Amino acid sequence: MNDTTLAAARATYYEVNGFGADGGDSLEWVPLKLWKLTVKIPNTDGRRKAVRIHDLHHVLTGYDTTLAGEAEIGAWELASGCLRWPAATFLNLTILAIGLVIAPVRLARAWARGRQTRNLYGENGVEHLLPRTVAATRVNLGLDRQARVRVRDLVGMLVVAVPVLVLMTAVALAPFAGIAALIHAFL
Repeated sequence: MNDTTLAAARATYYEVNGFGADGGDSLEWVPLKLWKLTVKIPNTDGRRKAVRIHDLHHVLTGYDTTLAGEAEIGAWELASGCLRWPAATFLNLTILAIGLVIAPVRLARAWARGRQTRNLYGENGVEHLLPRTVAATRVNLGLDRQARVRVRDLVGMLVVAVPVLVLMTAVALAPFAGIAALIHAFL
């Protein structure tokens, strides 16, 4: 795979994951599977642009598309810098909180790796990147080196992930609080 181009590696990634030849870029609504629940979200221009880069990141980092793998890549992208991309930031923060619960050790390793490497979000699109080799791009981003988890990486991850997890939990529980308040009011 080292002399494989990003274009060829991305095509294989799309095929292996059943994403279609364009990776779902042409879909108006994109299915997201969370455990046994599938939710469809709008495939906005911002999401499309972010996912084109995100998919190359999967190829380059080796993180899979399971829920834990998406949490890993979300942590890596946040730690390596995606804040200028609102769609990527929102989706990555969401999956980061989930990852904190389901795969905290993997999440910590991915976050530390992100703090010590770079990503492709600074590029102007992806088409000009596709002829490059996977190996050369990994070297360019620092992904050819092993990252070590440092205390400051763990603290940084927790400072970001815990408030998001608390917020997501509050939003998920809010309807139950409303129902409890109604029941209490009528008793």
